[in-house]
Amino acid sequence: MDFANTLLFATGGLLLISILAGVISNRLGAPILLTFLLIGMLAGEDGLGGIQFDNPELAFLIGSLALLVILFDGGMRTHPERFRVALWPAISLATVGVAITCSLVAATTVWLFGLSWNEGLLLGAILSSTDAAAVFSLFQSRGLRIKERVASTLEIESGTNDPMAVILTVAMTQALSTDAMTNAWWMAAGVVWQLLGGIAMGWICGRLFVIAARKLPLSFSFYPLLALAAAVVTFALTSKMQASGFLAVYLTGYVIGNARLPQLVHILQVQDGLAWLSQISMFLILGLLVTPSHLFQYGFMAFVVALTLLFIARPIAVFISLLPFNFPLREQGFISWVGLRGAVPIILALFPWLSGMKNSDLYFDVAFVVVMTSLIVQGWTISPMAKWLKLQVPPKPEPQQRMPLSAIASHHALEVWQYRIDKQSAACDHTWEQLKLTAPATFVGVLRQGEWLQPEQRPVIQERDFLLVAANVKDLDEVSRILASTGEGPEPLQQNVFFGDFSLHGNLTLADIQTFYPLGDIDEALLAKSIADYFTERFHRRVVIGDQLALGNVMLTVRDMDTHGEILAVGIKLTD
Repeated sequence: MDFANTLLFATGGLLLISILAGVISNRLGAPILLTFLLIGMLAGEDGLGGIQFDNPELAFLIGSLALLVILFDGGMRTHPERFRVALWPAISLATVGVAITCSLVAATTVWLFGLSWNEGLLLGAILSSTDAAAVFSLFQSRGLRIKERVASTLEIESGTNDPMAVILTVAMTQALSTDAMTNAWWMAAGVVWQLLGGIAMGWICGRLFVIAARKLPLSFSFYPLLALAAAVVTFALTSKMQASGFLAVYLTGYVIGNARLPQLVHILQVQDGLAWLSQISMFLILGLLVTPSHLFQYGFMAFVVALTLLFIARPIAVFISLLPFNFPLREQGFISWVGLRGAVPIILALFPWLSGMKNSDLYFDVAFVVVMTSLIVQGWTISPMAKWLKLQVPPKPEPQQRMPLSAIASHHALEVWQYRIDKQSAACDHTWEQLKLTAPATFVGVLRQGEWLQPEQRPVIQERDFLLVAANVKDLDEVSRILASTGEGPEPLQQNVFFGDFSLHGNLTLADIQTFYPLGDIDEALLAKSIADYFTERFHRRVVIGDQLALGNVMLTVRDMDTHGEILAVGIKLTD
């Protein structure tokens, strides 16, 4: 009983300290995952806690479970538009990029530190995968909104590059264990099966869950648990088939998240908490597993490998992988810099340990130091780098809170949305009747200092009010465009400063614009093009909100697009 109480106290205490420390680190701009990792190290045998933990099997189980929850949550929050602009670039990074990174890391360790090629390739495979947990959490904790083409590429890459890294790690571990190099054709076939099997199982399991959610007469409270159970079963079944369970879980989440289920809001609310719990648990347990005093043995090698990854391997891999897709250099630079290494390389470094290989501590310790370096250097500079490269865009207008009501049909979900009113809100100092919404929405009232002002009172909406409306989920963007604040953040992120005070329809020609704005000397053939066609041609059909083109003294910025990737509105402003 005493042991059980001690274990519960230690577990609860570590979680409590991690959450409180996370709040402080976020205010200081420190990567929150680094905080969790450091707390685990401080609680370990070389730290203040003195907890002795030497169970790689348990760490591997907890890490795998946590990662599948994180990927499942990330998949549900990925919209189809992201695949339109980033699917093939991300797949190229997840396959070609991983292979190039693995090879360059291996070459570095072979030439500088005398490792065999098998050992170097194993270390390269372990470190070749970017981490979905690190990427997702950094974007969320920073509240960072960057161009969709870049964000989508990073998120899809981090969610899909695990199969390549896993199959390479397993193959090289077997090669070292049996002193025989794995057949290259077998490795290639393994990668293809991991990808195809993971995609097939992810889609099938996602569709089965959607059908079950629409048919089963369950309470809304049970659906988050059903979704979690479905994710675990999907991972286990796919892994049993020797395919990528992580890829399958990510795609299962994607199918569920884009099925317009009325239960989705409940599922996402619970999943958000589970994803954070998973990240905390995963980094705490890995922090406990490491022995900091042992890191010095391979510290110099780890530091050199980390620098190689940051400044040589990752940039070269990104440049070659994205060469066919005409990404702007600024975006390539940011994607190179945000190739974050998180818990995944440390978990992969457990393979040699679990296999009983000699020098298994080399792979674990080097991976740990590389992850620490990545979180410190890259994680701490992600926001300044995005600003320096001018990749940030204003936040998307959306309600502060969403509350589901009921489902009229499978494709109609009613919700109540709460908007916090500030000086930037179009609704400020107006009554509901004075607002001209282009989508159907019902005014529920205003919350002012805890008092509910009902529609019959015809209140004038004021700053610091909470405006409540009921509407269909499909009209969320249209309603939010009018009611949500345009933001009070730093000046570059204000809507009117970033896009300009005026918007033009995408089907206007450049000749139409030249009537009112100085576009400079433009070829006659170009003047006949519409704004939408001009952007599509310049960005090779991967246009996203925030893309900019300068013509003479005018800056054109894509402001709004439909779900099919067609440009609806472009902001315009003078550059002089």
